[in-house]
Amino acid sequence: MAALVLKNRRATLERAEKFVSPVYFTDVNLRGRLFGANCPVESLSCFLTESRISYETAVNGDFTAAKVGDSFGPTWWTSWFRVTFSIPQEWKGKEVHFVWESEGEAMVWRNSSPVQGLTKEGEKMSYILSENLTDEEAHSVELYVELACNGLFGAGQGSMIAPPDPQCKFTLHKAELVVFNRDVHELLTDFEIITDMAKYIGTENQRSYQALYTANKMVNACDVADPATFAEARRFADAFLQQKNGESQHVVHAMGHCHIDSAWLWPYEETIRKCARSWVSVLRLMEKNPSFVFTCSQAQQLEWVKSWYPGLYAEIQEYAEKGQFIVVGGTWVEMDGNLPSGESMVRQFLQGQAFFQQEFGRHCAEFWLPDTFGYSAQLPQIMKGCGITRFLTQKLSWNLVNEFPHHTFFWEGIDGSRVLTHFPPGNSYEMHGKVEELLNTVKNNKDKGRVNHSAFLFGFGDGGGGPTQEMLDRLHRMQNTDGLPRVQLSTPDTFFSALEGDTTMLCTWAGELFLELHNGSYTTQAKIKKGNRKCECILRSIEIVSSLAAVQKDGFQYPSSQLQQLWRLLLLNQFHDVLPGTCIQSVVEDAVKYYEEIQSNGDKLLKEAIQCLLGGCVQETGRNVNVLNTLPWERTEVISMPRLEGEEVLALIKVPSVGFATVTSPMVPPHPVIVTVQEGGSVTMENGILRVEFDSLGRMTSLLHLLYKRETVPEGSHGNQFVLFDDVPLYWDAWDVMDYHLETRKPMLQGLQPVEVVCPGGVRGSIRHTLRVSDTSRIRQEVTLDACCPYVKFKTEVEWHEAHKFLKVEFPTTVHSPNATYEIQFGHIQRPTHRNTSWDWARYEVWGHKWADLSEHGFGVALLNDCKYGYSVHRNVMTLSLLRSPKSPDATADMGQHQFTYAIMPHTGSLQEANVIQFAYNINYPLHIVPAGPGVCASSTWSAFSIQSPAVVLETIKQAENKNKALVIRLYESHGSTVETWLHTSLPIKQAIWCDLLEKPLTAKCCSINDSRIELSFTPFQIRTLLLLL
Repeated sequence: MAALVLKNRRATLERAEKFVSPVYFTDVNLRGRLFGANCPVESLSCFLTESRISYETAVNGDFTAAKVGDSFGPTWWTSWFRVTFSIPQEWKGKEVHFVWESEGEAMVWRNSSPVQGLTKEGEKMSYILSENLTDEEAHSVELYVELACNGLFGAGQGSMIAPPDPQCKFTLHKAELVVFNRDVHELLTDFEIITDMAKYIGTENQRSYQALYTANKMVNACDVADPATFAEARRFADAFLQQKNGESQHVVHAMGHCHIDSAWLWPYEETIRKCARSWVSVLRLMEKNPSFVFTCSQAQQLEWVKSWYPGLYAEIQEYAEKGQFIVVGGTWVEMDGNLPSGESMVRQFLQGQAFFQQEFGRHCAEFWLPDTFGYSAQLPQIMKGCGITRFLTQKLSWNLVNEFPHHTFFWEGIDGSRVLTHFPPGNSYEMHGKVEELLNTVKNNKDKGRVNHSAFLFGFGDGGGGPTQEMLDRLHRMQNTDGLPRVQLSTPDTFFSALEGDTTMLCTWAGELFLELHNGSYTTQAKIKKGNRKCECILRSIEIVSSLAAVQKDGFQYPSSQLQQLWRLLLLNQFHDVLPGTCIQSVVEDAVKYYEEIQSNGDKLLKEAIQCLLGGCVQETGRNVNVLNTLPWERTEVISMPRLEGEEVLALIKVPSVGFATVTSPMVPPHPVIVTVQEGGSVTMENGILRVEFDSLGRMTSLLHLLYKRETVPEGSHGNQFVLFDDVPLYWDAWDVMDYHLETRKPMLQGLQPVEVVCPGGVRGSIRHTLRVSDTSRIRQEVTLDACCPYVKFKTEVEWHEAHKFLKVEFPTTVHSPNATYEIQFGHIQRPTHRNTSWDWARYEVWGHKWADLSEHGFGVALLNDCKYGYSVHRNVMTLSLLRSPKSPDATADMGQHQFTYAIMPHTGSLQEANVIQFAYNINYPLHIVPAGPGVCASSTWSAFSIQSPAVVLETIKQAENKNKALVIRLYESHGSTVETWLHTSLPIKQAIWCDLLEKPLTAKCCSINDSRIELSFTPFQIRTLLLLL
């Protein structure tokens, strides 16, 4: 009679765990029998290359002998190996693997094609040579192994996010042939699932004990030295796992996934190989598992593979036709969700959806953005305008303060657009198909009883890797097992369709999805932030001027292909670890290089278009100038007019909306700027709108709105006060600024050069001063007040050499309001200025675009900038974040020289009535000044477009993507109001048709055009796109 199993749960459970452990008792346990006979390779040789080279180049390399135990490097180099071997004849009928165990990431090549990605961190260390060796199969084999000298997560020195160790070496630990015992693998999978069910289901559930005693019976039945006993152990497992669930059990939709950061702790170029290694491994799984479905986002990565690995790309397209390889997301890259402009976000979808449609015949219906640092409240409308009604992410599970209350819900944007949104309740996009993960998916779900479906994304991610056969084997066994949720290998469409089947009980979240973490990323790597803003601006200007030139001038060719190339570079740099600045130094260098390429090539395109549109030559100098305005409102500004003598003269001029003015004589300001030097070194500047006073340190002691007779600076306070904070987060250095940094505020009070007058008045008054930050850092600033200008501008240069310090500038105000307003994409949102609740104080550092505003009824103050994104408005103090100095993952982050401009603008009325939005645009889009031809002697103006209502912004004018002799213009309502207005144009428009953001007509009916006017109507923050046929 068999001995009775004692009720010692811990001992029984640990017995089962040790029986399959890869660490303990492997000489006598089941895990130690996974591999049978083995034999070494016959020949192993290698050569090192600093560059990432093609297979065709590599096979002609100078190979030298190598052996197991050798180390290769340094970091980012590549070691190519030639491996030859003969499979023993006696292994006939066996499953034979080539085992390659090394540090670094490897790709196996066979017969000139990539066949398998290998990485120890991704649990892929063997390439299957044969599942059942026959005499007909090749026994003598030559392989090439391409070993990247970097790990799945780069090569951080001491920790994952530390700067890379440049001299890291990568060791080859094993290269051999083995017999793989498939029966052992199957039994190990059974054991793992059943012991995990015993461990994680919970002792209050009898199913846990059933699993425990089943595992114990399996151990007793199994003699590891006698494979014949495995069948009985598997019968016990099958009997247990085949006990079915009830009808009401939660359904988990498992989808293969491999999140690959387009750059992060490794450079862009390495990502190309990561994609190839990951996706070729996915194809091998598809060959063996016809029901396996893999989701893949980011058109850029597919375009890379198409270019670098055409054979692999053709295979991907084949499996896409079969419905196994599914492209998702609809964007060029998985971009940052906060910092790109509204137009950039549209272009992410425009480029991504076009690529997926052209290459895979698929329009993505779901936006796929699992790993970015917050989500703009304008995204729902942008999604819907691009044909997307579904959204998947999970990053808000990282919130540091508040737990987000939903997993499946409707997300409503600032215009009222709603999209069905799902956060996988397992709180990860790289599940491994484990029992604990499935249980947590149900346990964590905040919408139990409202929906009965959850997504489950499985596969190694971030650095690539993807799903494994082991994951699939586990999920297959758990499809319908009592004690666990149902598991269905699914697709995004199947999953979201199941959710859409009944949405009556879903809640709605209105407004932004703010991540309560990583808010230092709004400021880190200032050069990247500036490059992004400047490139967004120049691409907009090129498109507008080129569109006008193409319509007005015969023979001008709109630079479509060049613009697409430049846009794609910009969109690439908006990836969610690049634009936020949370990447290694080499990625920053690549990003800056791309920005320089966009600006250099963009400048040429812009000059060519301006020259064609305005005539003359941009190199000419003379007394008269053409001034071009790409913004959709009239502008009165001070410009610098070139002269033949080489000097420049300041002039006040007026330029029409989206057009130009030929200036022969400047305007006379109604109130010239008066600059007065006071005793004690303070300076006052006044222009009839504002009077501002600075002390000797360049701090504002007074800012008076003359028309409203309202002082903006509180008594005893100082505006333009630079402050320094200690900036030491808990872990994520480049990512996070913690709330406790606010406790370390230190005002900058040491002047190196007191205030001095630069421009004494007239059309411009300006002063200059220099401050000391430390022995190695300083701030030099020129402060300007122009005639007719309602704001004070601060042109700032910083020499910055700090460690874990955060530089900001403060503007205390006399305004009292519970909310501040921040510009976002195509609109604005309000956030509290108080800290009443945890949801409020978690927003101690927030993001915005070109402006933030603090207003009470009838009066307010706006803070404008030309390249910054981090803000804080607490009570009455407005703060702009300027520079950080983290040391990981880039030890040189933000070190060096910086130039940026910000402005303070007190105003009467609301921000809308004061045209804050327009003035912020003006700062970011300077007027283009081109010397007029020598024959020009009279002033003249021309305007292509103008809009009656100041609430509507004409954001974009471009050539239509797929239609000749057509322009696309994009407008949005910026005030948060319902508007009836009209658009006037001087262009020869024949028809105007409303279309979506992808430029597909929404109706066959044309808009009425009367007297060169098109009637327009908008709801609050609505984005509308017009197709104009010429």
